[in-house]
Amino acid sequence: MPNPITPTAISMSTIDIKQQRRKKFENVFIRIRDELIEHMKAEKMPQDAVEWFHRNLDFNVPGGKLNRGMSVVDSVEILRGRQLSDDEYFKAAVLGWCIELFQAYFLVADDMMDQSITRRGQPCWYRLESVGNIAINDAFMLEGAIYHLLKKYFRSETYYVHLLELFHETTYQTEMGQLVDLITAPEDHVDLSKFSLEKHAFIVQYKTAYYSFYLSVALAMRVCGMPEMYTLNGQTIEPYKLALSILLPLGEYFQIQDDFLDYAGTPEQIGKIGTDIMDNKCSWCVNIALSVATPAQRKVLDENYGQKDAAKEATIKALYEELGLRERYAVYEESAKERIDELIEQIPEPDAGVHEGVLRRAVFTSFLNKIYKRTK
Repeated sequence: MPNPITPTAISMSTIDIKQQRRKKFENVFIRIRDELIEHMKAEKMPQDAVEWFHRNLDFNVPGGKLNRGMSVVDSVEILRGRQLSDDEYFKAAVLGWCIELFQAYFLVADDMMDQSITRRGQPCWYRLESVGNIAINDAFMLEGAIYHLLKKYFRSETYYVHLLELFHETTYQTEMGQLVDLITAPEDHVDLSKFSLEKHAFIVQYKTAYYSFYLSVALAMRVCGMPEMYTLNGQTIEPYKLALSILLPLGEYFQIQDDFLDYAGTPEQIGKIGTDIMDNKCSWCVNIALSVATPAQRKVLDENYGQKDAAKEATIKALYEELGLRERYAVYEESAKERIDELIEQIPEPDAGVHEGVLRRAVFTSFLNKIYKRTK
């Protein structure tokens, strides 16, 4: 009689599959990293500069969760409705790694602007001995690598210009969000009257949602030849607008999770030391606190928020507990999930056998399943 499949066995099988998919994706990074290094050598760069760039790539690009990059591959597979050929997989993975390069160069710069201490469980790049302000140029080089890869692997494709436009537009949008974030909450001048949930929503949309969610799916849609508009069952669909209407709320939910985990998560859990309170961040947590605080509690916020003082940070965290922030977050998370589920349900599904050129709900449920109830 065969052994029954236990929940543990099923769970381990799922873990194994995830690890295999990640390993396959990481192998593409090795290939494109080596190609980028060969390009440096072909440009007659001195050996110490080549080694520096190699270290920059290895330190800053592959160490995260890789959700953004792998989502390009996942989305292409879902939209094509079949397993990808080796060439299709590689091209989708290259675009995924371009997003990871995008993420890396923004994080290198953002850590300097915020004077952050750790990132992904290790010291921030700029804090390493001998790096310092050279990290500014290192961030530029990570960005430049994106366009080298796009030209090398996609220049002959009909959708090449669409890829360029997506990366350029998303870069500008992310920088717009960063600007509002920086001038709303400068570390050297605390003014909580400049904070609001509306301003937080703008920062989240521009600084996070476009590049963390929309970019992955839009790239996959372009690779799969998704038109600007199509008709399905008598209904006119504008797939890029429809995708954006779902992915922006998904991005907002993701960033609010990040804000909450910065306050409630441990360094071991989230891979960094939470600094939003000391850094005077226009976080969801402080905006919720501001929206419900009594005059006495508001005074505590004004006197303690945004200070480089561990005791004042502890005072703010105690106030968050007093205001029931954990419970408020739990309520928010369930309502966000319900709202996003409803948006996904509005996507018209094609008939069986139709695989190419139409949007599918599974693209978005795949994203939602990756982040719902996440703890890191």
